[in-house]
Amino acid sequence: MSSTRRNTFTVFGILLVVLWANRLIANEEETKIWRFGLEEIEGSVQDVYAQEFKRTIETKSNGAITIDIYSYGTLGESEDLTALTANGTLQMTNASTGILGDLIPEIQVFTIPYLFSMDDRINQRVLHDTKVIYEIIGDALIDNNLRLMTLYLEGEMVWSTNKLIRHPRDFRGFKMRVMNAPLIRQTYTLFGAEPVPLPYSQIYGALQSSIIDGQVNPLFAIEEMKFYEVTDYLIWAGQQRFTTSVLANQAWYLSLTKHEKEILRDTFSEMSEFIYQHQTTLNAAQLKKIKYYKPDMILVHLTQRERSRFKKLAAPVRRTYIEESGENGKRLLMSLEKAFSAQK
Repeated sequence: MSSTRRNTFTVFGILLVVLWANRLIANEEETKIWRFGLEEIEGSVQDVYAQEFKRTIETKSNGAITIDIYSYGTLGESEDLTALTANGTLQMTNASTGILGDLIPEIQVFTIPYLFSMDDRINQRVLHDTKVIYEIIGDALIDNNLRLMTLYLEGEMVWSTNKLIRHPRDFRGFKMRVMNAPLIRQTYTLFGAEPVPLPYSQIYGALQSSIIDGQVNPLFAIEEMKFYEVTDYLIWAGQQRFTTSVLANQAWYLSLTKHEKEILRDTFSEMSEFIYQHQTTLNAAQLKKIKYYKPDMILVHLTQRERSRFKKLAAPVRRTYIEESGENGKRLLMSLEKAFSAQK
């Protein structure tokens, strides 16, 4: 082969490499990355939701969008995730409605005791379909550069304790770990307990060292965080459902194309039924695990009469909510009470 011909092939080869590299760079630039923060660890309800959300978005966008998921602890506590979403570091995050109470008084409605139906299918339908939720809470969040994308249930809140609680008097001198949310703190004070706000990551150690006497979470959390190992009772009091939101950065959302917004809207709508089915199945499975690993765990379901005592004591929480959230909060609460009762 002549020198001229070899040089021609060399130049051609270099040209191919350059073109290939440019194509890779172009593809990387075309792929959009949406970062999604979670309040929970891998395998949790939020993680399964995010993984299905990721699969659906990436499929619908034909790979033009990639979802990066950041599990609990990677970027800090729940409050940190909300702040990171507001400043645009994250595009989306889960945010428990209790945690958001200090920021948006109206969203505390979901922490009012005994508001929800005992039927979670009804609860999920109301959360997804009630437009006034997205109008009132959505408008309040926009002022903080956040957008409410959806709400969903993670299961009934269950007390895991080191003593039997069947009556308000049993809460005397009892230190109950709670989320740092105003109405939740008030609720347990009215129940007769001493509410102790602690980060999620500190609960196990606090139970083990008797800094606290109990905590409240859905069953899947009690199992995955091993809270059952350091408590003796699981108590269903029916006072609350754990409700989480998915928030987006408002400026980021407004920058999306019409097609991208349609993909988001359709996916969030489809996810409502998916997550209802999953959280129901997961919580049931995790209860079986708890029974298997700790056969002597005592399971207690309060009677209707026992629940009514706690419900009566918690009545002032409703008044506090209306005082703190004003006319918008009152309208939201009345709309939800009507929606839950109409579905029963």
